[in-house]
Amino acid sequence: MSDMIVHCAIYRDGRRVETLSHPAGALAAARSAGPGGFVWIGLFEPTAEELDQVGSEFALHPLAAEDAVRAHQRPKIEAYQGSLFVALKTLGYHPGAHAVTSGEVMVFVGTDFVLTVRHGEDTPLSGLRARLEQQPELLAYGPSAVLHSVCATVVDGYMEVAAALQTDLDDLEADLFAPSRVGPDIAGRIYGSKRQVMTVRRATVPLLEPMLRLERDGAPFVRPEALPYLRNVADHLARVNDQVDGMDRLLSDILSANLAQVSVQQNNDMRKISAWAALAAVPTMIAGIYGMNFDHMPELHQPWGYPAALGLMAAVCVVLHRIFKRHDWL
Repeated sequence: MSDMIVHCAIYRDGRRVETLSHPAGALAAARSAGPGGFVWIGLFEPTAEELDQVGSEFALHPLAAEDAVRAHQRPKIEAYQGSLFVALKTLGYHPGAHAVTSGEVMVFVGTDFVLTVRHGEDTPLSGLRARLEQQPELLAYGPSAVLHSVCATVVDGYMEVAAALQTDLDDLEADLFAPSRVGPDIAGRIYGSKRQVMTVRRATVPLLEPMLRLERDGAPFVRPEALPYLRNVADHLARVNDQVDGMDRLLSDILSANLAQVSVQQNNDMRKISAWAALAAVPTMIAGIYGMNFDHMPELHQPWGYPAALGLMAAVCVVLHRIFKRHDWL
């Protein structure tokens, strides 16, 4: 079990009073610390058996514990008897691959305990405990402060990913109108960006409604003093959703512009092919007529008939070439 435990400590009045190596007896230790005491346990990808042991200590609801083990949950906030369960998707951005990856964080909040369960490497909670311990006035709010800090950190991660995607989108838009870059590679990049934006939407959009409901109506085990902080998180989340919606619409417009450019390029190519085919068809037609060897054809027996036919071919080709050139067909 020690492998899944990231950290386990007792806090009172916003300050750490004891560090534990095992969650057994942690709740009793937190209660014995006095009023305002609580335990904060961080877990990383626990198995069902490991979380059952912790769950029995904190009386976690079986359905919430099952969700925390299986992960791949839709972002949500649910109240159970004895605790509040919050599921969040975390996002990470890898500049080299221009890819967005996701992880998950589940938070159990009780009267005198908070339990965080992380899945995946893209969970931006590194250093969160240390930062909170440097703000005892905020940590004094107890588990509600931890819940706010986790939500704020995750949403700040959304904002960083959205900013990185916006930069990639600006580069993609600039490349789209560079004539040498129009083609299948641009279309592939557009669809790739669409997938990245969709990954962000799956994390941010479902979370907004529960966050707004939480800060508006409150929830069990969340202190009223923490609600203004959660309202600020909801505002940031709404801003991210607006930015993501804008990027999604812009990508649709970029894709339409790319398809239009490809269509125009194909039309230009077809015009050039048709023009050259017309230039080749005229001398072919004249040569075909004079190659029929009829006895009563004009100038058939004249010494200047052969040069005249060649001259006619050349003249018609020159005239057609000038006409096509004037209309930008060549």
